[in-house]
Amino acid sequence: MDLFGGSKPWSALDWTSSDDRVRGGASQSYLECSTSSSIATFRGTLDIKTLGGAGFASQRTTADHTWDLSAYSGILLDLGKSDGKMYTFILKDELLPKSPNGREQSTISWEFDFKGPENDSSVFVKWADLQPTYRGREKKDAIPLDLKNIKRFSIMMRSFFGTQEGNFSLGVISISATKDRENIDTPYRDDPNEKRYTDLDSRKGE
Repeated sequence: MDLFGGSKPWSALDWTSSDDRVRGGASQSYLECSTSSSIATFRGTLDIKTLGGAGFASQRTTADHTWDLSAYSGILLDLGKSDGKMYTFILKDELLPKSPNGREQSTISWEFDFKGPENDSSVFVKWADLQPTYRGREKKDAIPLDLKNIKRFSIMMRSFFGTQEGNFSLGVISISATKDRENIDTPYRDDPNEKRYTDLDSRKGE
């Protein structure tokens, strides 16, 4: 089932920035859609100096919508050419009312880190691959992700404890929910001997 892209053309109106500027940072992100809306480009600048080594820039969905993904086995990210940097795909199943100062209240994020491909490639994200975090820290006692109640999708560029910064660009052809992972090309995520790209403990404070 196509969620964004594919049979459901990309629209910049479906996404908005959520950058570290809310914390006094200087990072900035954009989601640019092609004329035909057949591909979206997540791009921007990650600044890590303003916040002393940390930083993030992200795009998140804007719709007041609930997605029921319980009939599917995971998410397929169909990616275009990228810069080879590390990115994070995020789901949320809970959104709280904004606090009195206008900021969003924190809830658990379900995250998956991946490396942007040099050429077109697909990445299959099994539900078990999504790791629960709260304010950048692993949440080991999190209740399971409510797949019938997905409230938000996000794509993030973060500093990973100061290991990357500057301009970034990731092409996203489509994001879809899938039942069958057979014949899906995941050249760098399906090796059972390959450990995750990042250690959650190293991201504390990010």
